[in-house]
Amino acid sequence: MNLLLATSIPCWLIPLLVGAISAILGYLLGRLLGGGSDNDVDVDVYKNRISKLEADLAACKASTSTSIKSSGAGNTVSSFAAGAATVSTTQGVAFDADAAKAVFGKKIKENDLTVVEGIGPKIQELFHNHDVKTWAALAACSVDKCQEVLHSGGKRFEMHKPGTWPKQAGLAAKGSWKELNDWQDQLDGGK
Repeated sequence: MNLLLATSIPCWLIPLLVGAISAILGYLLGRLLGGGSDNDVDVDVYKNRISKLEADLAACKASTSTSIKSSGAGNTVSSFAAGAATVSTTQGVAFDADAAKAVFGKKIKENDLTVVEGIGPKIQELFHNHDVKTWAALAACSVDKCQEVLHSGGKRFEMHKPGTWPKQAGLAAKGSWKELNDWQDQLDGGK
């Protein structure tokens, strides 16, 4: 009886079926064990890091050019050092980097707009170009002004929703880190 079943299947069909099953299993195992390409993730991480460094460089250049203009060329270093040593205040509240770090678990720079959920280095750069460089200045902006700044950056920035950005910046300016962090946990990309 087995002989009858084996002779009824064409001999070319068995290698074809074995090949197809092997190809499917090989593909599935490759997808499972290969996990895809991590290069795209690495490139994105480095692009974000470069953007952050470019924004830091631009802020540093703006800071030093302001220092040079206000103090004259002869005592630039001493005025820059004196400016770095002062504690700036916003609405009567001194910036406390340790308190911010305790809540967020990372070092927070004063007036770093990327602390606001939904703002990255490129959007921060747009705001800096519109003379919005502090949390207090962003808190004073209307949502329409924020949308106008985003439109100035082109189509790739128009998808962002700045509805909560001024209020988040206000909490950062007041040093309400716990309240800001709790609120950001509830937000979805700044919305």
